[in-house]
Amino acid sequence: MNRRSRRSSTTAPQSDRPGPPAAGTAGESAAATAAWPVRYRGSLLAIALLAAVLLAYGPALHGGLLWDDDAHVTRPELRSWHGLWRIWFELGATQQYYPLLHTAFWIQWQLWGEATLGYHVVNVVLHVAAALLFAAMLRRLAVPGAWLAAAFFALHPVHVESVAWITELKNTLSAVFYLAAALVYLRFDRDRHWRWYAAALLLFCLGLLSKTVTATLPAAMLVVFWWQRGRLSWRRDVLPLVPYFILGALAGVFTAAVERKLIGAEGEAFVLTAVQRCLIAGRVIWFYLGKLAWPQDLVFMYPRWDVNSAVWWQYLFPAAALALLGALWWLRRRARGPLAGMLFYAGTLFPVLGFLNVYPFRYSFVADHFQYLASLGVISLATAGLASWLGRRGLWRHPAGYAVCFLLLALLGTLTRQQSRMYADFETLFRTTIARNPGCWMAYNNLGIALAERGELKEADERFRKCLEIKPDHAEAHNNLSLALQRLGQLDEAIAHAEQALKFNPNYAECHFNLGNTLIRKGLVEEAIGHFRKALEINPDYVKAHINLGIALLDRQRLAEAESHFRRVLAIEPDHVGANQNLGVVLYEQGQTRAALDRWRDVLRRQSDQVAVLNRCAWILATDADPSIRNAAEAVALAERAFQCTAGKDLPVLDTLAAAYAEAGRFPEAVQVAQLALARASAAGNSEFVDILKHRIELYKAGSPFRDARGPPPK
Repeated sequence: MNRRSRRSSTTAPQSDRPGPPAAGTAGESAAATAAWPVRYRGSLLAIALLAAVLLAYGPALHGGLLWDDDAHVTRPELRSWHGLWRIWFELGATQQYYPLLHTAFWIQWQLWGEATLGYHVVNVVLHVAAALLFAAMLRRLAVPGAWLAAAFFALHPVHVESVAWITELKNTLSAVFYLAAALVYLRFDRDRHWRWYAAALLLFCLGLLSKTVTATLPAAMLVVFWWQRGRLSWRRDVLPLVPYFILGALAGVFTAAVERKLIGAEGEAFVLTAVQRCLIAGRVIWFYLGKLAWPQDLVFMYPRWDVNSAVWWQYLFPAAALALLGALWWLRRRARGPLAGMLFYAGTLFPVLGFLNVYPFRYSFVADHFQYLASLGVISLATAGLASWLGRRGLWRHPAGYAVCFLLLALLGTLTRQQSRMYADFETLFRTTIARNPGCWMAYNNLGIALAERGELKEADERFRKCLEIKPDHAEAHNNLSLALQRLGQLDEAIAHAEQALKFNPNYAECHFNLGNTLIRKGLVEEAIGHFRKALEINPDYVKAHINLGIALLDRQRLAEAESHFRRVLAIEPDHVGANQNLGVVLYEQGQTRAALDRWRDVLRRQSDQVAVLNRCAWILATDADPSIRNAAEAVALAERAFQCTAGKDLPVLDTLAAAYAEAGRFPEAVQVAQLALARASAAGNSEFVDILKHRIELYKAGSPFRDARGPPPK
């Protein structure tokens, strides 16, 4: 027993592989008894890890869409096969050009639509898969504590943002391809067989198409080879990775251009000197190391540092980082592992150290999801150290050693479960962010959006004003406040804030659209038309702007122009109900009654409860002067459906139902319904409608249906 204990303590740090069965009187029976758990040990550990991660992320699994999730979960215009083609071949069709990522979202949409549970479970499963690949890679490299490292990675709370936030599928998906490519490349390095090289290159490309941070893989592989061999060979180590470097560099340059031009990673917030960027880089490294070592006060959006090259203490961060690397370089002759781990860490962080413009830098220079892959270097270093320390003391794979590891993992899992509660819903996320970062103007704006959507407009107004108090030039907050004020009926102030938003961002299409709507409510239709047109100059495919501009033009009887905008919407979204409905109105006004009816019937096939469309169709079918258009049976059926949808409380619907009964020869019912409408019109003080109904009742009593001399159907 003692001999086995000593053997375990000295060999375990070399790898996680079990040693040979002990010889003795038990002999082969002992080996047979141990064979089953040894054989299935990896599977059991994988299942246990998945269960632990699901438990830790339980509070977030039913969480809703957050911040920009709606820009990643496949939008309506991309849900078709043609939309999938656009994801791959149309730059700008998705928020970022990560076509494999958005293909994954496209597939998920086909499977579970807007039900967020599926998206969350996929993220968790990919996170666990990345952890298992991490363990496999460390075992291949004979790094101590491979499974412990995988568990630390899977349960560390700093990764909650990457796993609980649906948008960050880009992290978990790309990590799986990154680690799979690394594992296969290690196989190529051992066998030098080109099939493994090709497989690794393919996985690397798939990772790049998921997220560009995968581009750091070839540099990471050189670090691994240096750690293994103590030196690098141009022919063996560097030359095979040249295609990887080229592909990674091209992907990086392309993504940087997209970040600047399409996403908006440029402007005043990104005007930084070279010295300032170095100060940011040094501080970023220590910030992330601190969160890995002590994962407390994790926030969705951290304060954005004031980077000032005239403040002496800010130079301490890059100086300390360089000093650490220097010390590790000096120690490399005794142990290369610490330097390799830190080189991997810093190198993988390079894209977000501040030297390149990344859109979230507008809000903060750091975010937990930025260090998802980079953390592998520090975690493997820390867990290998812990495993070696436990091994030297004879505790590795003994109850005391298991207890230490279990307690650490339990602590991490508990912290992760607490942190994942923050991602339960949009409002919780930003209330928690404000509590931990009271100066986060973006959180006030987003919380205001959540409150406005719930109808709590005064509370939303307060949050938008707080955001503007912190950041007066925030165009989006001005626009959101304008919308809230519009709904509160404070139109003049709403217009003022919309104009402020356009002052700070003249190309803000959404604000031009919203200002147009406010101007419509003020009766300033021509001014509104100008803003709708401006919105469409900025974004020609802005569906809502086409619809509202078409309606405004229809109101001005500019029928041909209105028709062109409704048809443009249908070219983008062929099944758009509003466009079909309003195009029907245009066609009716142009005298194309049959064409209008066809449009409205098409709408009703998709949405049978559209009262306005039911009423228009029924009215025309009951009252049109052309007998070839009238259809009494259809008119009655549509009018009765409209009556049911409105519970008989809508005056125009009652008027139409009476006319339909009269056309069908059911005059007593026509009189009864018209008299009900008359009583309600009288009670409402609608004298004009009272006179109309009295005339129609006389017709119905005389056994005569009503004929419409091309007047508009009742609304």
